Amino acid sequence: MFAEDDLTCDHFLNGRLQILQPRQGYRAAMDPVFLAAAVPARPGQTVLELGCGVGVASLCLGARVPDLGLVGLELQPDYASLARRNAEAAGMTLEVVEGDLSSPPPELRARSFDHVMANPPYYPPGGGTPASDRGRERSLREETPLAQWVQTAIRRLRSGGWMTFIQSADRLPDLMAGLDRRMGDIRVLPLAPRIGREARRVIVQARKGGRGPFRLLAPFIVHDGPVHLRDAEDLTDAARAVVRDGAALPLAAQ
Repeated sequence: MFAEDDLTCDHFLNGRLQILQPRQGYRAAMDPVFLAAAVPARPGQTVLELGCGVGVASLCLGARVPDLGLVGLELQPDYASLARRNAEAAGMTLEVVEGDLSSPPPELRARSFDHVMANPPYYPPGGGTPASDRGRERSLREETPLAQWVQTAIRRLRSGGWMTFIQSADRLPDLMAGLDRRMGDIRVLPLAPRIGREARRVIVQARKGGRGPFRLLAPFIVHDGPVHLRDAEDLTDAARAVVRDGAALPLAAQ
């Protein structure tokens, strides 16, 4: 487990959430916030997050939508412990189950959910320089194939439920290849850092049993202007509403 001196307390959603994170391990930034903003959950529904880490995405979603049944699956016990602490500090109920998504614990295999969301590792195995911290390495570099993440999400969804993933834009073909005929109403939202820049992240959403056509949505622009001009936050108004105020992305409107 992490020593207290090895933790930082970071504010999300303008301080509505105060999140304990490892100083040297994997540290959540904006991606889980955008993931949570895309999930079309309604009060009373159930949500499973695969690889919940310290709980940022689940808690951001819980801050926006009340009365959700939030469940997280996390492989690393020290991160799972922090997720429980962060939920308690936020006054939310987040059930954190420890286990491997490639072979979920029996208590999860017996359940289905209205929503499954995930922020899988962005980097494929091999290549690049491994992170010196083991927890960070496991969070960023794929050990379980991306297709397995998708299949686990599909299995845990009830009919009519929504799968929502955020992923590096260059892994979009791999993510789409993991979907099968059970999934429809597929839509992709590119997240572009600035006007005129290529998207670095994509949010992919699909519905179990959906029959609607594939939709490629207009890019969501994160930062104002074509370049960074000053040493200050330069989020667009729309991005600031998501990152600071906990607003929903257009994907979340049903």
